[in-house]
Amino acid sequence: MQPSRGAGVSPAVFAAPAPHKNAGERPAPQSIGRQAHCSDFRSIPRCAKIAPVSLLKIPAPELPTFRRGMLSWFANSKRDLPWRRTRDAYRIWLSEVMLQQTRVAAVLPYYERFLAAFPNVQALARARIDRVLGNWSGLGYYSRARNLQRAAKEIVARHAGNFPREYEAALALPGIGRYTAAAVLSIAYDQPHAVLDGNVARVLARIGAVRGELRAPATWRKLGATAQEGLDRNAPGEWNQAMMELGATVCTPKSPRCAECPVQNWCRARALGIAEKLPAARKKRATVEVTLAAAVLLDPRGRTLLVRQPDGDGALFSHLWQFPALETTGRDLGASLAAHLRNKFGVGGKDILTPLTTARHTVTFRNIRLEPYLVRVTRLPRATEACIVALARIRRLPISNATQKIADAAIAFK
Repeated sequence: MQPSRGAGVSPAVFAAPAPHKNAGERPAPQSIGRQAHCSDFRSIPRCAKIAPVSLLKIPAPELPTFRRGMLSWFANSKRDLPWRRTRDAYRIWLSEVMLQQTRVAAVLPYYERFLAAFPNVQALARARIDRVLGNWSGLGYYSRARNLQRAAKEIVARHAGNFPREYEAALALPGIGRYTAAAVLSIAYDQPHAVLDGNVARVLARIGAVRGELRAPATWRKLGATAQEGLDRNAPGEWNQAMMELGATVCTPKSPRCAECPVQNWCRARALGIAEKLPAARKKRATVEVTLAAAVLLDPRGRTLLVRQPDGDGALFSHLWQFPALETTGRDLGASLAAHLRNKFGVGGKDILTPLTTARHTVTFRNIRLEPYLVRVTRLPRATEACIVALARIRRLPISNATQKIADAAIAFK
């Protein structure tokens, strides 16, 4: 049974090994950096033995109980997910990359499909990039897929096809940051590296009642040091997953279910009644409104033209195959698009454009209004970096969700 802690207890500090080498050293506000007074830890008779270390304060004698509670809860409550049934570093790495910026429910079908196409790192390394992007199509943030294959090629060439066990070697791979390196190395290889993502940071912030913007560089470094200090080095992979699972399912951003939390007795935010107010809301970049006019050129055989733009509006279509389009701020979208088609593809005449249903699309801070037009032609034009495909089968190519929305509008109309 976990010892109870009253509302007057100071935030807990993981009194464990020295901070990770990448962690910052700046003291946090409040009691960090000073000696604890005996009144701070009412359940500990000899508080002089407890040294403040970072953003949290859990007395050293209570750490084993704290860790056992977390690991026991995870063993009994964790979701049954396919990447938790393996110690294969490739499969764990793939799941961690897919889960970046993406919900578990959305990832599940993509994960299974991707593994069916590329069952190991060698298969991924030798695949054509369009096939890799095609199996990623719809999942978003396509730079993840490109970096995944770049890293796979390096793993095959430099690491004999095995995800490296050394932290610095993992960090050197394309698309691998501190979080992904720590997650793969701890879960696959039992390496003692703590993860820090939004879920873990929120758990730590509430236990320690950490105020302010968590993503502020100094605070984030301190959270990283705290996560490393609190790591259960006897079970680093399970511990990291337990922390992430707690943040994802119990210690959620809104309406946290504190009564179900296995470490509620150590939670300073709960004791103060401010769990729902922490962490502080992140400062978001101002939304930018964008209008894209797009042309679905359609020949009598039901085929259409897709292009690949290296720049310009290509970034808004994730640099994948897209319909001819342009970003515009003008009022007469049809005239602007007609001029674009005439200049680039030799297809002229505003009167050939039929407006289709407008669609909405969001990419990071951009709120995009898609204005598609159907353009019936007797023959599709030829162009560099272009391909001709049946409109109903464009999913066979790597396309973004925005392109699919434009295609859906054309299919519904015709």
